[in-house]
Amino acid sequence: MKYLLILFTILLVSCSSFRFPGVHRINVQQGNVISQAMIDKLKPGMTKSQVRFILGNPVIDDSLNRDRWDYIYTMQVAGGEHSQRILIVHFREDLLSYFEGDYLPSDQKDANPV
Repeated sequence: MKYLLILFTILLVSCSSFRFPGVHRINVQQGNVISQAMIDKLKPGMTKSQVRFILGNPVIDDSLNRDRWDYIYTMQVAGGEHSQRILIVHFREDLLSYFEGDYLPSDQKDANPV
């Protein structure tokens, strides 16, 4: 009985890393999907409600720093690569001051070719 339990445990653990052929795997998206059009609408001096209207609710709402909103988007391709994009929005006196991360406005992309 003891050997049967050990054998069953080993089989169970080995099956978790084994990929069955023909099994459909899905892409997993999490977070805020942010488009270039949304980034281009952001302008310094916008209120928090205007930014929330354009981008939606931030993924991370830090109660210790109310002047920073973090938008994170992750994509796990089925059986493949994992990508992550981040946008950090900063406010000063409840108005948009600047943003940073993996997104640039279209006019800055043209000025700084990569």
